[in-house]
Amino acid sequence: MTHWLVANRKAGSGERGREFWRDALASAGIPDPECCDFGDDDWADRVKAGDVVMVAGGDGSVNRGAQLCVEKEATLAVLPSGTANDFARNLGLPEEPAELCALIASGTRQWVDVAEFGQSLFLNVAHIGLGTLPVRESEGTEKKLFGRFSYGLGLLRRINAKRGFRAEIRCDKAFVKGRWLSIAVASGAFFGGGNEIPEASANDGQLDVIAVKPRHLFQLLLTFLMVRLHRRSPQRTSTIVHLKGIRCSVRTGKPKTVTADGDVVGKTPLDVVCRPHVLSVIGPTVVSTGEPPSSGRDRH
Repeated sequence: MTHWLVANRKAGSGERGREFWRDALASAGIPDPECCDFGDDDWADRVKAGDVVMVAGGDGSVNRGAQLCVEKEATLAVLPSGTANDFARNLGLPEEPAELCALIASGTRQWVDVAEFGQSLFLNVAHIGLGTLPVRESEGTEKKLFGRFSYGLGLLRRINAKRGFRAEIRCDKAFVKGRWLSIAVASGAFFGGGNEIPEASANDGQLDVIAVKPRHLFQLLLTFLMVRLHRRSPQRTSTIVHLKGIRCSVRTGKPKTVTADGDVVGKTPLDVVCRPHVLSVIGPTVVSTGEPPSSGRDRH
């Protein structure tokens, strides 16, 4: 078994780079990992089933590592070094680097789902509408200065300027259509730097679709506050629709930008399917948020 270390130098503040993690891993009993970069062409072909691919970076880098691990039947180990680090939250990873590296050395594994669209996948969330703006606009100095809070700043600056867009959403047998401010299709339980998706986990075998209707800022904030406090989606709301299912499709009147795990990935239409328990990851647990949904019931 080989331990591979891939570090994104541009992730987060840049303080947790390759040398930082090499020292921490050595102290935990992994002294000589194979160091490589996603830009290199040769190392990925040498990854074998059962190897451990350790990715130091944000959710975009973790996404690339996950695609490789699914293909090669290797195990993904996340070394959180980015701005949001949402996938790491799904696994309840320790924040202390020494504890995390000791966990990797122990080989404690979990199996999680991935969301597949076209020839690609995502681990956390795909956004259409307002939710894409942080990816497209929160860059450079602001992202370095405010970290994960830059995502929220980008939304607040623009929320009153958005009138929404028309779309049809189908999730298994559920179907809704109308004008939306944002549509999120999630595989895990967190997005945007720690915001919880109610009643979700990264290994429940389902996608969660959260669609938000255009409303005044006060009404939106009040609804989001209630969801956060109760840790579940309201059964009846004029603001949020929450659907669950194995498959999801989104059709918009005009092509809309789609982002996934922090990167722009294309335009609508978007078709996503959950592939349950196909990714092996290092982690002590898989976090579940809120109360589990009743069998066979969609909240919308």
